[in-house]
Amino acid sequence: MKKYPQQPALYKEIVLTAQTQPDYLRQMDIVRADQLSFPVTIIGCGGIGSPTTLALAKMGVQNLQLVDFDTIENHNLPNQIYQLGQVGMPKVEALGQIVQTFAGITPILHNGKADTIGRLEGVVISGVDSMASRYDIWKMIRYKPQVSLYIDARMGAEVTRIYSIQPVNPVDVAVYEGTLRPDEETEELPCTARAIIYNVFMIASLIANQVKKFARGEPINKEVIFDLATLMMVLS
Repeated sequence: MKKYPQQPALYKEIVLTAQTQPDYLRQMDIVRADQLSFPVTIIGCGGIGSPTTLALAKMGVQNLQLVDFDTIENHNLPNQIYQLGQVGMPKVEALGQIVQTFAGITPILHNGKADTIGRLEGVVISGVDSMASRYDIWKMIRYKPQVSLYIDARMGAEVTRIYSIQPVNPVDVAVYEGTLRPDEETEELPCTARAIIYNVFMIASLIANQVKKFARGEPINKEVIFDLATLMMVLS
């Protein structure tokens, strides 16, 4: 088993006092923390999942579950939110430490693949990087009433595509399944043009906004396409 550096004790447990509890006053007219009490599972803790997790935690989502089987490598550092000293750690453990440090929230961690975690509920967010993994997640939640919203985010260089659907809605199901295809039929970008940090921050912002809309019962865009190279956005 690959070893990774031990982190300082302060990362293991943070004792919050009344003075260190987050105060959500400045966002109350946008979304209240008590409106975000539903479970949120983030599958894939890389370029999409890591900044999205931190954004949701800072926004007030307390009931977070993180799912990933991968470890942090040096090429993850420029486009994910991990620290230099966390190279070699399982992503879920490293991200759990970051969320606890920056938001005072301790997420549930699952160091494994999505199809081994059992029942999913609430909001499920996919940040995986292959169609095969998307198929696996989709089989777990398709027509499952306990999953209220499924957000599938896809990234390529400076382009973002986000689907937000209700897995029990036949129209949504048909639309989403029309976007799934085998990995060999998808365009693969060069390894030097797949991700950059400002795009993953944008994706995290867009996903957090969709979660906020869900929490407040506002209309949700089924598809969001945003090209940062041209600053063009398409909503449907």
